[in-house]
Amino acid sequence: MSGGEIAALIAAIAFAVLVVFVIRLLAQVQKTVASVSTTVEEANKTIRVVTKDVDVLTSEVEGLLVKTNTLLNDVNGKVATIDPLFTAVADLSESISELNRSGKNAVAKLGAVGKTTAQATVAGKVGQTALKFFNQQRKQNANSKSE
Repeated sequence: MSGGEIAALIAAIAFAVLVVFVIRLLAQVQKTVASVSTTVEEANKTIRVVTKDVDVLTSEVEGLLVKTNTLLNDVNGKVATIDPLFTAVADLSESISELNRSGKNAVAKLGAVGKTTAQATVAGKVGQTALKFFNQQRKQNANSKSE
């Protein structure tokens, strides 16, 4: 065997090894592409399901928003109806506070009158007692003079 034949044999073996590695690499690439393809298919199915669910949710949310707006309008109408009631209650509260103040003032004035009356009553009782005492003294003096 000559040097050229040995070089050709080495090149042929190297080429065969290269072909084997390329075939193994292509097999791995084919498996990866198949796996990616399966994953993309599953993702597409999931996206379709999610899209349907989102469509259903969207229609339900729209219905809820319509009901919420109706309810809010109803509540606003009722609150507008009740506003005068709260105004009247506030006015009544103010009137009751004024009446309470007037009552306290009247009680204070009656208390002062009551004190004066009590003092006058005490003075009257003292005067009655003094009158009885003087009357008794007069009777005793009259009895002592007549004896």
